[in-house]
Amino acid sequence: MARSTNKAAVPGARNFLNQFKYEVANELGMTNYQQVDKGQLTSRENGYVGGYMVRKMIQFAEQNMPGAQQ
Repeated sequence: MARSTNKAAVPGARNFLNQFKYEVANELGMTNYQQVDKGQLTSRENGYVGGYMVRKMIQFAEQNMPGAQQ
């Protein structure tokens, strides 16, 4: 089993990010993403979830910047 060596910038964020990942995967039509072995998915499938997460986080940040037009 692989060991994650990534350190969270915000210690309490891990649970939120995991939940966010599963919500994004569900939006993308991967309804069983939480139970599936990620090693059995293609790089494209895993990358699509991560890329969409980043896109949504950037969109949220842009919308919540001071002076951003709503």
